[in-house]
Amino acid sequence: MSTSRYGSHAIDHISGGGDSAHPPPSPGGRRPGTPGTGRLRGGNRLAVLVVCLGIVVLLVLVSLGVGARSVPLGTVWRVLFQDDGSAEAIIVRQLRMPRTALAVLVGAALAVAGVVMQALTRNPLAEPGIVGVNSGASFAVVIAIAGFGVTGVSGYIWFAFAGAVLAALLVFALTSGATRSHHHTRLVLAGAALSASLGAGTGILTMFNTAAFDSYRFWVVGALENRGTEALTAIVPFVVAGAVIALVLGPSLNALALGDDVGTALGLRVPWVRAAGFLSIMLLCGASTAAAGPITFVGLVVPHVLRLVLGPDLRWLLAFSLPGGAILLLVSDIAGRVIARPGEIEVGIVTAFIGAPALLWLVVRRGRVQA
Repeated sequence: MSTSRYGSHAIDHISGGGDSAHPPPSPGGRRPGTPGTGRLRGGNRLAVLVVCLGIVVLLVLVSLGVGARSVPLGTVWRVLFQDDGSAEAIIVRQLRMPRTALAVLVGAALAVAGVVMQALTRNPLAEPGIVGVNSGASFAVVIAIAGFGVTGVSGYIWFAFAGAVLAALLVFALTSGATRSHHHTRLVLAGAALSASLGAGTGILTMFNTAAFDSYRFWVVGALENRGTEALTAIVPFVVAGAVIALVLGPSLNALALGDDVGTALGLRVPWVRAAGFLSIMLLCGASTAAAGPITFVGLVVPHVLRLVLGPDLRWLLAFSLPGGAILLLVSDIAGRVIARPGEIEVGIVTAFIGAPALLWLVVRRGRVQA
């Protein structure tokens, strides 16, 4: 699955350097050469990437200090390196540090999964939930609560991950026999149908089991609080593996953006690339959904914002989506704590407030471009 020999050639075509009179659209739906693509070039991208990583570090410090009881940044910095047993040290190290680390991990995972999802489907409005990950995880959590009496996050995180993976595998199996021209359509339809079916099953179970509904509603809203270090350590291997696969696939996804036939002509093993991309999505979305619940729109908003700045090169989009997703989820989590202090608004609700208008704007904007 080596891709270095055709990754740069594919980018030449995507960026408008090929010989085709009608080059294919990029994964973001914009044809090469149109205004607004690739505004950052060369070393500027590396500089901006370093700035984004610095913003992540700053937001981490802010997240550790913001809450029902505020902790000054100077104190946050001190207790990070010296546990003096004070109340501030307990708040920062034991309560907020796992939550903040989970926000960084989940945000990065969902953003990377969104980039891969949009590249594989060539649908700029595709979002990781399209493959049934959220509905599969939700259904499995309800089964764990209603059937096995599991009540804590540490108990049903594995059920959620298994449900997410099984749902994604089922969607993949349903689309594996489709022709190349119908693969993307069948993927979307299979994901939507499975999500509707599992959503109905989840609704039935929670309707007749009050205890299951009471526990389930705290998970399904999408939240980071009270997850603890166990949830964090449980998903780290899956997120790291999924992110590595996605980053390695960057050149292959660039070639795939030219079309399956062109990708095959360039030496790309299209079925293997699709399978590897799907595996990456399963690992990233399954782990993040299991730990934090179904958080929406991160995988939709971040790739589009980055594409407006960077252009269609998926190698850079994947690299920038790691800090980009972390920034969005950290900002959303901090905003939820600041707006409703001394209480808080769950991060899943905040991202929905951000993502819903963004989705409407993208739909309207895409319609104007195509018109």
